[in-house]
Amino acid sequence: MNIFLGIDSGSVSTKIICLSPSAELADWIYLPTAGDPLSTLRTGLRQLQHRLPEDTSVLGVAVTGSARELVAETVGADMVKNEISSQAKAAAHLIPEVKTVIEIGGQDSKLILLENGFVSDFAMNTVCAAGTGSFLEHQSRRLNLSLEEMGKLAHFSQNPIELKGRCTVFVESDMIHFQQTGSSRPDIVYGLCKALVRNYLNDLGLHKEIRQPVVFQGGVARNPAMKKAFEEELGFSLIVPPRPEITGALGAALLLCQERETDSPAKPTNFRGFETPFLREKV
Repeated sequence: MNIFLGIDSGSVSTKIICLSPSAELADWIYLPTAGDPLSTLRTGLRQLQHRLPEDTSVLGVAVTGSARELVAETVGADMVKNEISSQAKAAAHLIPEVKTVIEIGGQDSKLILLENGFVSDFAMNTVCAAGTGSFLEHQSRRLNLSLEEMGKLAHFSQNPIELKGRCTVFVESDMIHFQQTGSSRPDIVYGLCKALVRNYLNDLGLHKEIRQPVVFQGGVARNPAMKKAFEEELGFSLIVPPRPEITGALGAALLLCQERETDSPAKPTNFRGFETPFLREKV
């Protein structure tokens, strides 16, 4: 069995995917990074090694994400790609006619515009946490809800609260005020989602033409309430691909797979192996 590995090492989560030479997803792993990208990578690679057939051959490794340089040096990557290129490639592979990608990860958010499958413009927000997956997760814990419960609960909202603040501190303060004045949890949850969407569009969508089809990627895309809030604000439907949380890793692997198609003869991989010495536990 021949595979390409795609690794997305983010500040909040680590994703590792296996891609066949024909660009079929063979397996994938999603783990919380927990502040230690190399330890998480070691765990993920070992889990993957145990699940793959013994005759598996790694043809190449592509890395993306905020810790991509560190991880690439550690595992012996054949390609290092930024998150914009990786997310755009995944979207164009999954939805070839895509024009816009909305991607919200753990610590940042991105808006990517495409033309004929290639990036024509983009915007990123890496400064403010309001609107990111980590902020949404923090609020769900404060409300004693899982992210899945939060998404389902929002659909029962009758009168969503209006959160006007754009900073995380003020948004959270407003939420506490509405809780104390008797607003229902569905209204608070959906009001939060709507506020995050407005902040996203005001920050990243300013002076950008968001054209259809729009693909919603990143871990936050798994929250149906966020999808609904975007659709209400934009006035049209969004496409959420299967497993939107692993699209960064998928896109990186696809880019490497595409590059290797033109290599003749085939290049040997730099991959140091699933049990590289750099990843062994300290004694």
